[in-house]
Amino acid sequence: MFLGHFAMGVGTKPFAPKLPVWVLLLAPQFMDLLFMPLVALGVEGYEPGPYGHDVLNALYTHSLVGAVVISLGAYAIGRYAWKTVRSGLILGGLCFSHWIIDLFVHHQDMPLLPGNLGGFPKLGLGLWDYEYVIFGLEVVMAVVGVGLYARWSMQARPSARWYVGPLIVTVLFGLMIMGDVPRLPPL
Repeated sequence: MFLGHFAMGVGTKPFAPKLPVWVLLLAPQFMDLLFMPLVALGVEGYEPGPYGHDVLNALYTHSLVGAVVISLGAYAIGRYAWKTVRSGLILGGLCFSHWIIDLFVHHQDMPLLPGNLGGFPKLGLGLWDYEYVIFGLEVVMAVVGVGLYARWSMQARPSARWYVGPLIVTVLFGLMIMGDVPRLPPL
């Protein structure tokens, strides 16, 4: 769910007019931004695969408790950087939305506790197995997110560059479809 996370951020702009778009775009990706250095350090792992079938070993950043801790960190950043509880709640909520979305799409590879402490069953509903459904869902999320952002931007600041958020999501969508997305079977 690459595009879906970004769509959540851009679609939140009407509810967070004081927060910069780039912050709203990064907040839902905060878990993955922390995941990457941990992969480089060998703490977590990643093996690329076809669309939706990457093999993740994200036992810390994508555990439920890890997501809560990371989201609390995002809350603290928003609360203190923009000096409002609302900003903190929005950034923390966007950050946690990553885990919620991943719960639906991931296979059972998301532990409850960091490092899979306790060996509890891992979570994930596996919607990645339905590539066309997920691809369609990402497109719908992108259209709704961009639509909310563009509508707000044109109303709030008619002379503003309302196209920046939609442009970013469109570029990300382009990158996604150039990658390994579901292909229609040959006729």
